Amino acid sequence: MTTDVRMIQLLMELRRQGVSDTSVLSALEMTPRAMFVPDIFADRAYDNSALPIAGGQTISQPFVVAFMTAALEVKENLRVLEVGTGSGYQTAILSRLAKRVYTVERIPELATAAQECFRRLMLFNIDVRVSDGTRGWPGQAPFDRIIVTAAARESPPEELLNQLCIKGLMVIPIDRGGHGQVLVRMKRTAQGFQSTNLLPVKFVPLLEGVAKSDGEAG
Repeated sequence: MTTDVRMIQLLMELRRQGVSDTSVLSALEMTPRAMFVPDIFADRAYDNSALPIAGGQTISQPFVVAFMTAALEVKENLRVLEVGTGSGYQTAILSRLAKRVYTVERIPELATAAQECFRRLMLFNIDVRVSDGTRGWPGQAPFDRIIVTAAARESPPEELLNQLCIKGLMVIPIDRGGHGQVLVRMKRTAQGFQSTNLLPVKFVPLLEGVAKSDGEAG
């Protein structure tokens, strides 16, 4: 079975799961997921499932990537902050929809590998920074959209909320403890924040600090 056929089958499956945003589906179609998965999982690159990557992390399930991207309502004139570059797959998809993507990763090896993928795909509207993602990217704030690909404990970090512009959207997994994780969309208004629960998810935890070169992932 060719990669093209597997991609078509994946897109059909995502449609059946309720992903209907054509711009999001087109961005997925243009982004070869196989480039972002370890060679050992190459034959599963177009499965609709999460896969392990370096540093104890995962590349998210395509459905979750598509769902989060659609929920973020990205437009071509918007600036997006991504917390948790990981493999770079989500970043690459966002870059096809947004004006510019600023992505923060706490594991240096992941950031380096992702940058190489962006270079090979000729995606030049992405800025990568190795830093503590819980602190966002203050020097480039405010952002029109913020997406977090690791689960915050109980609530989004205040520093991230403060970097969201008025009318901006944030999509973030929140760990409710014994109640599991839920994907939440936050909208900033002049009066504060409006929160909407979207669906149950399972992400690695959002950790503070920067990992050592051979350290634990975040």
